[in-house]
Amino acid sequence: MTRYAAADLTQLAAALCRAGGMETEKAAVVAEVLVEGDLMGHDTHGLALLPPYLDGLASGDMQGRGEPTVLSGTPVVETWDGGKLPGPWLVRRAGDLAAERAGQFGLAAVAIRRAHHIACLAAYLPRLVGRGFVAQIWSSDPATASVAPWGGTRRIITPNPLAAGWPGPGGPVMIDISMSITTNGMTARRRAEGTRFPFDALLTPEGQPTDDPEAFFQGGTLLPLGGMAAGHKGFGLGLLVEALTSGLAGAGRAEAPGGWGANVLVLVIDPARFGGAEGFLRESGWIAEAVRTNPPVTGGAPPRLPGERAWQRRAAALAEGVALHPSIPPALAARAAAAGLPMPAPIAA
Repeated sequence: MTRYAAADLTQLAAALCRAGGMETEKAAVVAEVLVEGDLMGHDTHGLALLPPYLDGLASGDMQGRGEPTVLSGTPVVETWDGGKLPGPWLVRRAGDLAAERAGQFGLAAVAIRRAHHIACLAAYLPRLVGRGFVAQIWSSDPATASVAPWGGTRRIITPNPLAAGWPGPGGPVMIDISMSITTNGMTARRRAEGTRFPFDALLTPEGQPTDDPEAFFQGGTLLPLGGMAAGHKGFGLGLLVEALTSGLAGAGRAEAPGGWGANVLVLVIDPARFGGAEGFLRESGWIAEAVRTNPPVTGGAPPRLPGERAWQRRAAALAEGVALHPSIPPALAARAAAAGLPMPAPIAA
């Protein structure tokens, strides 16, 4: 994979967003969040999303200017109508507000309806966890569906991801998981590449398990987390995400919205207001050590904490350059050329 300096990619992404009509602050945040996704290795939800975001700006599905509407609020909870403003900007702003109030009250949350797509959920965690907070971000897209109920064949919910992170004395723990085995983005990428999954990740339109991504585009569905053995558990978690996003935001699938977007819950907790930051770090440190020193399976690598590899990858990418998936540089170059902007030079191997 070709590597680029993170700062160069961020500068290009922000310039393209501004050229598409996005306000300067929003463009900067969107660029930072997208590049953060690639820094952490989530390359279906990093700069790969920039072209469809720009298309959304051009069509009016994404709004590049304006403010969210506060629908309700208390000292610890707010609900916003995002008005299809850029999802990364809305979620970053919600996280900052929730963190400020969690520092006062112990926890705070913001529910958002009608955000545009919010990119990689894990990309929001370093900013919050680095300040000592526990963060959770839940997301669904009520305008589309790709997962059927357990035992059914008709799509009714999306992969419904959850990201969560917390501090530890040896580094953060970060989780970013969907309530389906794979995502829409990865399924589309494998179809474009002509490759299959190394396991059954989907169901055919008749409800039979398959590793062929083409099945999804013929009316099939994504398997819930847990697969054929325990998919009822993954689907149950997917319903929980629906309740905490569209349910708490007060609008979602029942309104049959259109376009591309997200309903979101951002929850931030300050351990210092509970059992104390020192006690939290002592407990998280104990668990981390128990994981890392756990005897590995025969011939296997030592166990690692969730997010540990992404954190290491992020540090290496900041130092050595961001390795972009081969499909991404040509797409960025085309957009840059159309906007009259230079494409960053790759870092020499």
